[in-house]
Amino acid sequence: MLARIFSSAVIGIDAYIIEVEVDLTNGLPSFATVGLPEAAVKESKERVKSAIQNSGYVFPDDRITVNLAPANIKKEGTGFDLPIALGILAATRLIHQERVDGFLVLGELALDGRIKPVNGSLPMAIAARSAGYRGILVPYENRLEASVVSGLDVIPVRNLIQAIEYLRGNEAIEPVRTDIDPLFARHDPYGVDFAEVMGQEHAKRALEIAASGGHNVLMVGPPGSGKTMLAKRLPTILPPLGFEEAIETTKIFSVAGMLPKDQALITTRPFRSPHHTISDAGLIGGGHYPRPGEVSIATNGVLFLDELPEFKKHVLEVLRQPLEDEKVTISRASMAITYPARFMLVAAMNPCPCGYLSDPKHECKCSAHQIQRYRSRISGPLIDRIDIHIEVPAVPYKKLMSGGFDAETSETIRNRVCAARAVQLERFRNTTIHCNAHMGSRLIRKHCRLSTEGIALMERAIDRLGLSARAFNRVLKIARTIADLEGKADIETDHVFEAIQYRTLDRKSG
Repeated sequence: MLARIFSSAVIGIDAYIIEVEVDLTNGLPSFATVGLPEAAVKESKERVKSAIQNSGYVFPDDRITVNLAPANIKKEGTGFDLPIALGILAATRLIHQERVDGFLVLGELALDGRIKPVNGSLPMAIAARSAGYRGILVPYENRLEASVVSGLDVIPVRNLIQAIEYLRGNEAIEPVRTDIDPLFARHDPYGVDFAEVMGQEHAKRALEIAASGGHNVLMVGPPGSGKTMLAKRLPTILPPLGFEEAIETTKIFSVAGMLPKDQALITTRPFRSPHHTISDAGLIGGGHYPRPGEVSIATNGVLFLDELPEFKKHVLEVLRQPLEDEKVTISRASMAITYPARFMLVAAMNPCPCGYLSDPKHECKCSAHQIQRYRSRISGPLIDRIDIHIEVPAVPYKKLMSGGFDAETSETIRNRVCAARAVQLERFRNTTIHCNAHMGSRLIRKHCRLSTEGIALMERAIDRLGLSARAFNRVLKIARTIADLEGKADIETDHVFEAIQYRTLDRKSG
């Protein structure tokens, strides 16, 4: 007796269909799972047997063979428990095959028959719709994220009995629907605002420019100057998350097992701030079976690296490829998985080991050698990939006590940022990029032409101020963003002059 149930598995953040074939034949009782199952899948036979018996059904005393096709892709996770159990019962003719043919099934079984949630139900639901299935059976706790996919009946089940009775036609379960619009209409989703930051007008301006053009930022300043406070408020001035971006971000959170149970969709831009002790696998992703790292979880949002020189040097060096390619490919002997890594990098560091270099109220006790060694922990190629470098000095006491009643709110700044981004979307509408930071050399030559005065200013900056030649394109992109913020079609001399100020860490080459 043969039965067939369709399930799904995830590679990267995309799902593919798995055909679960169950064959019952006469012979000594046995349970074999084939099709490259890993340890958790092989162990499912014990969970499935106990769940079926504890739910009041008869577990067949036959030779059971379960095949997970395609057999050339390794299967991992516990989401095959429910389809295997239903396949066994369909092979005994307790469930009719035609009742399960239109459904994708996923779920982990507890020994008492309860169905536990699994990771990746959103991409699996998307795969089910793309493959033409009319519905998907999901664990009850996965119902919200799966119901984001329209045109698909999402059937939430709490236990094995409920799943069986639904497929036998003895119990009706209303498909879950989610209205998307209210999810994006939440008021003040971040809980912080730029108006709370006292002083630091120069840093606020730099972050506004960074948000407008998608530029990476490095803030240098003494302890307590507000670097972390500024970074945490950067997402509040970024453009709202679009639906396609929200789907992509939610898929990553779902695969990583980080999506809250009561949340159907991630509708705010992620802000990730890993500790400086993080490993390269934790930052980039990896493991025996690769999982997304912080650079992928921060996709469409902000990755904040505080105390940048304290991160291990080899960990920082692995950032170079995702900053350039906006994706991470993790290769193993049996597979290569690609995760998105499209994020804004915001980093912060002290100017010296003690933190008080150039601070008028504290004496710096670091030697020139110590300062040089401290800064050399960050390589030139990594610095080169950070567009904007700004100094964040300590805030004077009078500024702290001023109350900040006249400070601009995040909403006011965000409106200007959105207007600048709209200009860039129109400019790049026939390309694969969306903001100035991602322009290549060809687009820079096309959209960042300078006047005669601007060219002369750039020459003086390179020759007299010690700007490196490699900073040339970065300055042009920043100047283009400043012009967009001011609604100017051409880059003016003032825009170039301001852009040059945001390259404070460049050293004269040669």
